[in-house]
Amino acid sequence: MASAISANRAELLAIANAVATEKMIDKAIVIEAMEEAIQKSARNRYGAENDIRAKLDPRTGDLRLWRVVEVVEVVEDYFKQVDLKAAEKLQPGAKLGDFIVDPLPPVDLGRIDAQSAKQVIFQKVRDAERERQYGEFKDRAGEVITGVIKSVEFGHVIVNLGRAEGVIRRDQQIPREAARVGERVRALILKVERQNRGPQIFLSRAHPEFMKKLFAQEVPEIYDGIIEIKAAARDPGSRAKIGVISRDSSIDPVGACVGMKGSRVQAVVQELQGEKIDIIPWSEDTATFVVNALQPATVSRVVIDEEESRIEVVVPDDQLSLAIGRRGQNVRLASQLTGSQIDIMTDAEASEKRQKEFAERSKMFEEELDVDETLSQLLVAEGFSELEEVAYIELAELAGIEGFDEELAEELQSRASEALERREEAARELRRSLGVDDALAEIPHLTEAMLVVLGKAGIKTLDDLADLATDELIAKKRTEQRRRDGARRERTDDKGGVLGEYGLSEEQGNEIIMAARAHWFEDEDQSQAEEAANAESSQ
Repeated sequence: MASAISANRAELLAIANAVATEKMIDKAIVIEAMEEAIQKSARNRYGAENDIRAKLDPRTGDLRLWRVVEVVEVVEDYFKQVDLKAAEKLQPGAKLGDFIVDPLPPVDLGRIDAQSAKQVIFQKVRDAERERQYGEFKDRAGEVITGVIKSVEFGHVIVNLGRAEGVIRRDQQIPREAARVGERVRALILKVERQNRGPQIFLSRAHPEFMKKLFAQEVPEIYDGIIEIKAAARDPGSRAKIGVISRDSSIDPVGACVGMKGSRVQAVVQELQGEKIDIIPWSEDTATFVVNALQPATVSRVVIDEEESRIEVVVPDDQLSLAIGRRGQNVRLASQLTGSQIDIMTDAEASEKRQKEFAERSKMFEEELDVDETLSQLLVAEGFSELEEVAYIELAELAGIEGFDEELAEELQSRASEALERREEAARELRRSLGVDDALAEIPHLTEAMLVVLGKAGIKTLDDLADLATDELIAKKRTEQRRRDGARRERTDDKGGVLGEYGLSEEQGNEIIMAARAHWFEDEDQSQAEEAANAESSQ
């Protein structure tokens, strides 16, 4: 009998050691899983109502089994309580209220119990293995890792990473790249998520960061921090652009990334399945960087609209198709690289646009200020585009325009103020005819013109406005310009906010919404005060 018990002990420890080594988890976790399995089996044998504990010695393999009972005066639960007399036999000196140990003989695991115990151990070990995998990879996002393709399921590539598995989803693969089972593959760890079925390690070969990491492996100056990749944009498998800068004036960042006879960049190109890479010198000056980003096209002029985060680029007629690129690829990558929307037009189109804007603004000043064509055109030529600019500019600055004097400047400012008042009054009448409450006119940042737009959108009361989210109120509409078959086409995203055209900031939008909701809190306070008054009177 003694030899059989020893064999059992040796077998338990051998299993614990083997599982811990194979799964690369702490042996203590396996021992704990075994103890939990034995406890479960013992409860099946002695009764689930018992508080049964098991302890397996990790060095000797000795197994102790006991139940915990409370010493009470009158026993009500025979599974978890014992009287003082019986307690004295189990533990001399036991007192009322003590929890004492009642040793139990080891259980012989039957076939059902053994199967149940096996499931408990497997589950515990599996959970520990998943936690180990998550702990190992959770801080490695942004790292390039090499694995072996295990399978391809529904277009997603499953990669064996050694002690875990990762997945390259279809949208994170390089288009037309063949994935063959058993091949080695390099990818970027995009993110690691903890999920019920274990950690999900998402990999990518299409992300711009993957290309940046590959350059860091091929170009020692990038790895050492002498050269920095400030921006990157990719059309995976086709073309890419990177903006580089050197912290050492003696080192050419573009030349260092290209390498001797193109050796460094070619190593990255081969890994990315022939993706053509434009290496561009990065510049803090946005206009210069845009000109560089649109290479190989030549740029005539760059106009930057910082408020709208748009850049208008004018190119010679013969450079238009080169600047736009095949299916708009060149300008799209340049937009991603600079973080701004780039609109490209020819010299002829830019001239036509300027002439149209000049005529429209001149006509507006001519009608609103009741001045002749020459004077209105002179205002536009001096850079004025809105009535507000004329009304609120410093008088001396307006009078300083060649051909103007102080008397003319005062008259122009007076007429501009009157024109603005007429506009405001017309907008007020239209707003009221639309049924927009006067209470909305008291809200900060809202003009009568804005209230007309709100009224046309069906927002006529404080509650209507208060129900909106900030984005629904101020988000700007996004307009894309595309050129196809020689014609310019515009597509406007209809997801903009109601007042998106007015360029309100997020802070202003929040103030408007909170001001509209203020009466909710006032009504709530008043209601609570009335309830308190009623409660006092009823007493």
